[in-house]
Amino acid sequence: MIVESSPAEVRRIVRAARQRGLIVGCVPTMGALHQGHVSLIESARTDCDFVAVTLFVNPTQFGPNEDFSRYPRTLDADLEMCRTAGADLVFTPPVSSMYSESAQTTVRVTKLAEFLEGAHRPGHFDGVSTVVTKLFNITEPDRAYFGQKDFQQQLIIRQMVTDLNQPVEIVTCPIVREADGLAMSSRNRYLSSAERSHALQLSQALKLAENLAVDSALMPPEIAQAMKDHLNSAGGIDVQYAVIVDSATLQPLAERSDSAVALIAAKVGATRLIDNQILRFR
Repeated sequence: MIVESSPAEVRRIVRAARQRGLIVGCVPTMGALHQGHVSLIESARTDCDFVAVTLFVNPTQFGPNEDFSRYPRTLDADLEMCRTAGADLVFTPPVSSMYSESAQTTVRVTKLAEFLEGAHRPGHFDGVSTVVTKLFNITEPDRAYFGQKDFQQQLIIRQMVTDLNQPVEIVTCPIVREADGLAMSSRNRYLSSAERSHALQLSQALKLAENLAVDSALMPPEIAQAMKDHLNSAGGIDVQYAVIVDSATLQPLAERSDSAVALIAAKVGATRLIDNQILRFR
């Protein structure tokens, strides 16, 4: 496995692989890897001939009061996980290689980024779209792998790739959960023991929505309210949103639909968590 911090050298290595006719897969991450990330790398390994993983804590997607400075950085452990999962190349650029002091360009997706996470984290998706565009320009992948847990993010990246005619297939991989249902996240390590217990209510609320979609005649707004009621009654959770929306447009659903996803964002203590569940109505 090659570990490289130079964008130019990464581009050279990937182009050499492409010249050999290899299909290139990219897994963009911010490091602090867990089994969810490993599942992305393993999916890329199955589908592609050459797998590049990027480890870069991107400053432009953090707001002024967010956790950029304390975001976990575990490079040695991350590299070992990449090696075990079958990565061929790991790109670990310094901030100075990704953003010069004179940088003036931002990539912005509009409608899909204006609500939900976009409303609660202004500018976040501009940072995501910009850095992913840069990472695609450097690694030139045929396919790129993202997790379903960041549902709005993967939808925005799909829109960006379409709008900019980027020749990259976006592959969304299922959420990986702990045995007790908690969605794996790098930020879970912030949780105290008591907070982690509270955090389980997010997946339980989504399970409630999943069951109601199948076992009741309730409409999406009523099921969304049931999720909110569950979370609010549990205690220890500051709900930011709990909604059922169209999985392509993220617009709220009034009627039962074959294109539905339940999305939750909440703070547990000082830690902000998100989770979701695709719904299948009876």
